[in-house]
Amino acid sequence: MNRAASDGLRSTYGGPLSTIVPRRYAVKAAPERQLRLLDLQAIDTRLSQIAHARSHLPELAEIADLQHKAGLLDDQLVRARTEVDDIAREMARADADVQQVRERAARDRARLDAGTGTSKELTAIQHELESLARRQRDLEDVELEIMERSEAAQSDVRELERGRAELGERITALEASRDDRLKDLAFEETGVSGPRAGLLGEIGDELVGLYDKIRATSGIGAAALTRRRCGGCQLELNQIELNRIAAAPADEVLRCEECRRILVRTPESGL
Repeated sequence: MNRAASDGLRSTYGGPLSTIVPRRYAVKAAPERQLRLLDLQAIDTRLSQIAHARSHLPELAEIADLQHKAGLLDDQLVRARTEVDDIAREMARADADVQQVRERAARDRARLDAGTGTSKELTAIQHELESLARRQRDLEDVELEIMERSEAAQSDVRELERGRAELGERITALEASRDDRLKDLAFEETGVSGPRAGLLGEIGDELVGLYDKIRATSGIGAAALTRRRCGGCQLELNQIELNRIAAAPADEVLRCEECRRILVRTPESGL
């Protein structure tokens, strides 16, 4: 609008242009209903805090971390137990090999002791016994090495099982603490939310609708004007705005010029 047009409007309406601009605040509500908005906001603020506390319990992060570690330990346990089983099968094969050599040597020794057969046959048996003895020693060395690996693998399994059990106990304790805390929060939530339905009825659908719309975007739908300061954005209002608020009808629902929240006048507003 140019200056001439502005001056024309001033002369036509007999006052500054700001006085003829349509009011922004179409919603009307009795002062006591507006004050009840602060009670509603207090309830909703606490309910939001409870919801935040529920989703940010310290136990939740620790449980998630320990469960991740438990999963890694479970994988290690599977591998360690598989190794123990593999070594056990290897040991069984080694035992069978040793037993087979011992049985063959026992048969040869029995034939040699009986002295049956030719001298050449008995000499061959003697050489075979010596060969079997070397073979048995080699197999027993292998068997010993397998036993040592088996003991080490079983020790690893026991250590992993001990660590996994301790981890499980810690998780169980944290889950119990989490559940207790969630139970406390649920109890508080029930108590805090109890009066909310009654407040909605006292405030009225139109004002509640405006409040909910604002709160959905900013988290706070209504704030008190206290000592010339908006309780929502915490900014101090300038004198022009304070004068406008002081001149507004008591039933006019005001909005903060900065944060656009519903601004509720109180005896401490400083108007």
